[in-house]
Amino acid sequence: MKVFLKEVFSWIQIIVIAALIAFLLNNFVIANSRVPSASMENTIMTGSRLIGSRLHYNFTDPKRGDIIIFRYPDDESIFFVKRIIGIGGDTIDIIDGKVFLNGTSTPLDEPYIKEAMIPEESVHYEVPEGAYFCLGDNRNNSGDSRRWKNTFVYRNKIIAKVLFQYFPSIKKIS
Repeated sequence: MKVFLKEVFSWIQIIVIAALIAFLLNNFVIANSRVPSASMENTIMTGSRLIGSRLHYNFTDPKRGDIIIFRYPDDESIFFVKRIIGIGGDTIDIIDGKVFLNGTSTPLDEPYIKEAMIPEESVHYEVPEGAYFCLGDNRNNSGDSRRWKNTFVYRNKIIAKVLFQYFPSIKKIS
């Protein structure tokens, strides 16, 4: 009986340590996310599972083009995944379905978008310092900075930089 209890205690220790390691990794090192919508297609497909680095932005600033996991500005209990298009100090103009950055006359080169954006009324945004303007890669089917009441994602609301997709297949994202 003593040997049996010792064995059970040993297994309980292993399970507790494994659970603690998983908890620490998931809450402080990696972010695990599922994409429920088509807003990032064709880069990230509906239903894909992603891994992001929670530590990445401790060492560097978010950059234009990064795909991030963040707290949705209009309801911080929800996590979103989008691409950073504008950083603090940028101006963004969307004219005839094209994105123009900082007053240039040449549209932003965006080979990752699913299809050309359907033209809407022209809009102008000025990104505040410490904030980011984010769009989905599937612009015609994306609830993003253009549509939110609180237009910008602030640095302290960014959870992680997306590194790779692991389901339904493994695919490096960044």
